[in-house]
Amino acid sequence: MILTRRALTLRAHAGQWALPGGQMEAGETPEKTVLRELAEEVGLVLEPDAIIGHLDDYSTRSGFVMKPVVVWGGACVSLTPNPDEVSSIHRIPLSEFMREDAPILESIPESPHPVLLMPLGNNYIAAPTAAIIYQFREVAILGKTHSRVAHFEQPYFAWR
Repeated sequence: MILTRRALTLRAHAGQWALPGGQMEAGETPEKTVLRELAEEVGLVLEPDAIIGHLDDYSTRSGFVMKPVVVWGGACVSLTPNPDEVSSIHRIPLSEFMREDAPILESIPESPHPVLLMPLGNNYIAAPTAAIIYQFREVAILGKTHSRVAHFEQPYFAWR
């Protein structure tokens, strides 16, 4: 799985873990957006037949609606971060998200719903990115058909 760390110069969510993606332009579909954003952010050019599915929309506390589109990039050789948007690119083995300690559900005083975290090495990825990774794990890898994530909270720092 390709994950990025957002550039520290971005106005929103600087430095946070993210899946490649971004805002839809006028007249775009989520599918066209993901293909454009993959090319812009990490230099991965894919054809429309690389799209293999969709996950549930996820509304963020900061006012965005994420529309996850799942693509298969094959064994792409090199990725190049766009420094305006991405500080680093990480190829994460899917086994990392199958760990016994994943997911982590954490209570916060600001919400009655648990924050969803996915461990990564000695660190963690927070929702909303973690929610999408978790749903991918549950549906695409484990074959569960009723795994919903919209109710999982994001950490307070992501609300802005």
